[in-house]
Amino acid sequence: MCRNIRTLSHFDPPARAEEVQSAAAQYVRKVSGTSSATNAEAVAQATAAVAAVTQELLDSLVFTTPPRDREVEAAKARERSAKRFGPSRVPTG
Repeated sequence: MCRNIRTLSHFDPPARAEEVQSAAAQYVRKVSGTSSATNAEAVAQATAAVAAVTQELLDSLVFTTPPRDREVEAAKARERSAKRFGPSRVPTG
């Protein structure tokens, strides 16, 4: 459903509040199907609620493996993108 929402759990350093907020906003926009000014207050309230619950979830998860490295995961994503779209469409950062 929300292909652009990235996994935020189990990273060192942990996901920043801005990342959680961005993921929540993407989710709310997708589910609601709107980003119009008419519904801005409802979308903002839902985004804040989803962000709060998401942060609570991330804070409560327990892992038995070492945290993932952001740079390693980004490199893996670039490699997958290159295989899928070809090297000319791979984002650099």
